[in-house]
Amino acid sequence: MFILWILTGFCLYSVASATYARWANNFHASRANEVDKPTTSSSSQPHIIFIMVDDQGFRDVGYHGSEIKTPTLDWLAATGVKLENYYVQPLCSPSRSQLMTGRYQIHTGLQHSIIRPTQPNCLPVENITLPQKLKSAGYSTHMVGKWHLGFYKRSCMPTQRGFDTFFGSLLGSGDYYNHYKCDSPGMCGYDLHEGEEAAWEQDRGIYSTHMYTQKAVNILARHNPKRPIFLYLAFQAVHSPLQVPSRYLERYKSIPNLHRRKYAAMVSCLDEAMRNITLALKRYGYYNNMVMVYSSDNGGQPMAGGSNWPLRGSKGTYWEGGIRAVGFVHSPLLAKRGTRCKALMHITDWYPTLVTLAEGTLDENQSLDGYDVWESISEGLPSPRQDILHNIDPIYTKAKNGSWKAGYGIWNTAVQAALRVGDWKLLTGIPGYSDWIPPQTFSNQLLANRWHNERVRWDRGKTVWLFNITADPFERVDLSRRYPHIVKKMLLRLLQYDKTAVPCRYPPKDYRSNPQYNGGVWGPWYSDEDEEEDENYNVLSNYLGKRRRRQKAKRKGKFKRKT
Repeated sequence: MFILWILTGFCLYSVASATYARWANNFHASRANEVDKPTTSSSSQPHIIFIMVDDQGFRDVGYHGSEIKTPTLDWLAATGVKLENYYVQPLCSPSRSQLMTGRYQIHTGLQHSIIRPTQPNCLPVENITLPQKLKSAGYSTHMVGKWHLGFYKRSCMPTQRGFDTFFGSLLGSGDYYNHYKCDSPGMCGYDLHEGEEAAWEQDRGIYSTHMYTQKAVNILARHNPKRPIFLYLAFQAVHSPLQVPSRYLERYKSIPNLHRRKYAAMVSCLDEAMRNITLALKRYGYYNNMVMVYSSDNGGQPMAGGSNWPLRGSKGTYWEGGIRAVGFVHSPLLAKRGTRCKALMHITDWYPTLVTLAEGTLDENQSLDGYDVWESISEGLPSPRQDILHNIDPIYTKAKNGSWKAGYGIWNTAVQAALRVGDWKLLTGIPGYSDWIPPQTFSNQLLANRWHNERVRWDRGKTVWLFNITADPFERVDLSRRYPHIVKKMLLRLLQYDKTAVPCRYPPKDYRSNPQYNGGVWGPWYSDEDEEEDENYNVLSNYLGKRRRRQKAKRKGKFKRKT
């Protein structure tokens, strides 16, 4: 009996041990799978990844027929939605200011040129920015890359405008390796920042496209994907100077034009960076609940290797080559993927679109110029946008032949302005360099002789142009004389916009901005007392601006006093 009891106990022990072993193995296996399997967000709020690239021309992406190889961008766009009627501004600061505020330049006072590093100027602090809105909706907000929205006082810095963290440059351009920038002789300084301090310790002389990509990947790796994140990655590439690691040049030996060859290599490096970002989004569990927006900030610069062909004009102009941008949205959340969106869109639209997607709130008193275009992108519905004010610049060089007479007594055509309404586009003043320039791939001649011989002669002295952009996207047939009634209607629309403009902010150089007074670093130079004085000036300037507009309206007999 005793022997039987021992045998029974031994059998039960063996069965129990085997059962425990199987359970333990299954438990550890399941734990291992949990570790290996990327976590996914439990929030209904999507992660928002906004990629801003610098000076990428309309043609300079594979799916627009370029000789430059961009397999990652092509795949992201092909499996997302290509934005083929998408507009930005012709220069860096204007596009970035409108992205951050959802408002036209005329409504922020930044309607002229860019923000210079020596100017006491920045994105007005009274404007609520996109990251501030997303932060109030529960997002973690991070910026990597180029700011270019001013930094003369601390309240202008990215970490004071809604970003939890910032790593990048404050200026518009600089060396890709040592991060130095000279604005003029004797005005040189270091421009790489972590938060609000110079990032000396993090600087390893790494090419900025690689450095910014690695920083963005590190942010994704550290962040909990169960909490929504807004990552604004604003690459320095492919802005001049034309610098790139030599290994990217190898694939473009067949391009004899040195500028185009270097530029192509920089775009390929950027494409590789996009691949690494996409892999990180998948690896760390963001991808399935993510919206990625890709946008250039303006058209390409042919003198620095870029191409907008077959569009007319280039960066810095209001021709299509300066303002029609490469753009797409990539997301598993899109209702219709693999499509081309031809709905009219503008960079101001990202503000209300992304805030609404993020389940944030839009205040009525913000007076946004952007529209929520998510249904147009995702479902292919018509755009709520019917027009785009490309700009009205009261400071830009006046056209010598411009006059009120040429503007039918409605508008002084000496003033640089551009407006899109439906299919129609109107330009006045001096729109900028207006040639059609094919890619300079096979030309190794000197800059002065290398341009295509299709130059504009027939419109010299003109100060008004009208194009049907839908039928004539290359702006070859001016219709201003054939349809004067449409010109008049659009000039009246320009006038309506001009009445809402705030005074232009474009202060002179402040020599206190010199980095030699700030430890060799570009950074804020205003004191607290200066900031208080500056705020008082802004209040007075806004008051006087409103008063001038009311007096101007009175003189025209169109002012109606509120009762």
